[in-house]
Amino acid sequence: SAPIGDFFCHGLGHMAKFESALFSSPEARSFNCIIPMPFRKSMKIVVTNGSKKKLDMFFYDVDMTVGDEHGADTAYFHAIWRRENPTRFMKDYEILPKTSGSGRFLGCNIGVIADTGKWFTSWWGEGEVKMFIDGDGKYPTLCGTGTEDYIGTGWGLGQYSNLYQGATIADKDKFQFCFYRFHVPDPVYFHKDIRITIHQIGWAGHDKILQFHGAGTKLFLGKNKANMAKAVKDKASMLFERTDDWSSCAYFYLDRP
Repeated sequence: SAPIGDFFCHGLGHMAKFESALFSSPEARSFNCIIPMPFRKSMKIVVTNGSKKKLDMFFYDVDMTVGDEHGADTAYFHAIWRRENPTRFMKDYEILPKTSGSGRFLGCNIGVIADTGKWFTSWWGEGEVKMFIDGDGKYPTLCGTGTEDYIGTGWGLGQYSNLYQGATIADKDKFQFCFYRFHVPDPVYFHKDIRITIHQIGWAGHDKILQFHGAGTKLFLGKNKANMAKAVKDKASMLFERTDDWSSCAYFYLDRP
């Protein structure tokens, strides 16, 4: 269950021209999905207009086969949408809340509206994607090295679209970003449960440290408060905890409806 745009990888309410292995919009005006969605007995697709605007034209095409034999290990496709505006300070954003059962995490589409009023135009994407699988406690089975690293790029984020990873929006003026990552050639399987989060941390270079210090902004990494005067004197850069507007649509297969 998800907003139609977010489900089809159009995040933040904006259309974008892109093509991936699972979704596409050739001219930034369509919603195409080719993810297999097997069913055993019945299926139903519902679209609800949640706005006050009348839709004069709404059309669709659904392709399916019937009568297929599905083995006991054939899983059901799921999508879950979430949004936190703002995210919570020093608490990881949940891309996929803890889900019990066995299955496969297929990937996600994520939107970020950075809070420039609080953090100016400092970089927001240093958070690691963490995948807690099959009873993990404090430490996840899989842990990344940064937000843009997770989607196959680095040193910031520009607009691009590839088969399994891309950024459909990279607006450096409004500081709005939308990106996707699909685990097709590198599947993520789970047997008991799964939970996927991303750390809410950013990075500030010396120019931004000066800006924060001038505004009286205090920065933290964990519960440790940064010595801003020393950071200015040392011409330092630093990682810091932050809050922004995050939304996401996670795609996964599960052994149950």
